[in-house]
Amino acid sequence: MPRKPRFYLPGVAVHAVQRGHSRQPVFYEAGDYRAYLGWLREAAARYHCAVHAYALMTNHVHILATPTDREGISRMLQYVGRRYVPYINHQYRTRGTLWEGRYKASLVQEEGYLLTCMRYLELNPVRAKLTAHPRDYRWSSYRANGEGRADPLITPHRLYLSLGKTAAQRKEAYRALFKAHLDKDDMKAIRAAWQTGTPLGNAYFKAKVEAKLKMKVGQPRRGRPSKRGSDTVDY
Repeated sequence: MPRKPRFYLPGVAVHAVQRGHSRQPVFYEAGDYRAYLGWLREAAARYHCAVHAYALMTNHVHILATPTDREGISRMLQYVGRRYVPYINHQYRTRGTLWEGRYKASLVQEEGYLLTCMRYLELNPVRAKLTAHPRDYRWSSYRANGEGRADPLITPHRLYLSLGKTAAQRKEAYRALFKAHLDKDDMKAIRAAWQTGTPLGNAYFKAKVEAKLKMKVGQPRRGRPSKRGSDTVDY
């Protein structure tokens, strides 16, 4: 059966997630993270995708980006994969598949959802108990968004820019968002969205997306609830 084509909307943010095959590591050393980010930066520029947030975890990646055309996200990730997979195979003398199938993704509504999604991404290392605070994790966008460190990959979203009139005000307002715990219902909704390809937003947003794409988007989750242990939690 041919793969179902994936189309996104110009100007609408996308939360994309890609996991390692059988949840095996996709990053081993600092150089691997740097190589991936370098190719992601090239791909984002080539295919005109503005990356707003990311988190590179040991065995998966999260990226929040806004494309300028319907195929930008897919082309961006394909560009990275075609370079990063051979790099890993050569670097560690391995063969075969690195990623667990196709990446998963969901469109994200701006108002009420996008900043929450950014927090979800950048808190991944904390939920995974890799660090106590997101600022201490090198391979995410928190240092850029929360502390103003230079990151050539990051393009601030307009909602982030609306947090304050100056860079200092925006950073302070953004850091303040992290003082509160991320709501469990919000996390559940974000996970369900990217796992099923369903737009993350209210009913009006979902209907508007489907009307513009002229197709149903996403699907309800099927099967019994997961019984996986905490070591395989979907961060």
